Amino acid sequence: MDKILSVAPMLDWTDRHCRHFLHLVCPSCVLYTEMITTSALLLGRDPGRFLEFSAAEHPLILQLGGDDPVAMRAAAAMGHAYGYDGLNLNVGCPSPRVQQGRFGACLMTTPELVAELVAAMGESGLPVSVKHRLGLDREEDYATLRAFIETVAMAGECRHFIVHARNAWLKGLSPAENRDVPPLRWDWVHQLKKDLPHLTIEINGGFNDLTAVTAQFSAVDGVMIGRAAYHHPLLLAEIERAMGRRETLPVPEVILSGLIEYAEQWGEALPAPRLSRHLHGLRFGQNGAGAWRRFLGTAEPGESAAEFLRRGMSLLD
Repeated sequence: MDKILSVAPMLDWTDRHCRHFLHLVCPSCVLYTEMITTSALLLGRDPGRFLEFSAAEHPLILQLGGDDPVAMRAAAAMGHAYGYDGLNLNVGCPSPRVQQGRFGACLMTTPELVAELVAAMGESGLPVSVKHRLGLDREEDYATLRAFIETVAMAGECRHFIVHARNAWLKGLSPAENRDVPPLRWDWVHQLKKDLPHLTIEINGGFNDLTAVTAQFSAVDGVMIGRAAYHHPLLLAEIERAMGRRETLPVPEVILSGLIEYAEQWGEALPAPRLSRHLHGLRFGQNGAGAWRRFLGTAEPGESAAEFLRRGMSLLD
């Protein structure tokens, strides 16, 4: 199936070590960095610590946050220089910190500015996408959503929209509650694809099982998986198999062997907890899952991830 399967950018979760793990599980899925603000890249002392990644993480998209086209242009150029496969603009994050910066979901009120940001990003030569919500707070209007996308698309640099199928409630809900409380409206995203068939429309929000994901491929161009990919990473491989991209599912022992090889390249620079925190879902739903999670809880900063995982291999026998 010529459809997109991707993992959502998740702040404090989808760092480079997590992404390497997820690509061992599902080589064909598109991965995204955590959201990186333009100020972090342009004003920080070491932008490389945000931007560096390994070749094994391709295809990898850099997600940027910001509201200044000049800064966005410079940050996008850095993304090109570091070898990313594409750029994504965050127009969906509802956190109070992001609201104070007047970007993230707040940008849905200014589609003309989003179009400027997208145009600035496009000057890098990389493909540009936008990840956004259906709308803000309790104002629900499909026509406004469609007009937002059409305005941004007219900038000429973005043909790919990733739609988190909920509103962002900027008042009264925490970021965690914003992932669950506002009603899901998958049908709105399906309608967008019908109304705007020339655009790539990818859906995000509320996908936790194989059946729900594969049912979307007849209505939209792709599905982005969020927390379910983190807590149950083998779900990605199940979807990949259903899409005809693999014949068998990976086994934990093979994935762990790949992770040990990866961790050995880092040596002492990768302490056990920095990698082990991403691996709680490796044995999701399998016998021995509890023992595996207890073992991960023993990770100590003084031990390298490679040494720690070699000890853990015995639990997978």
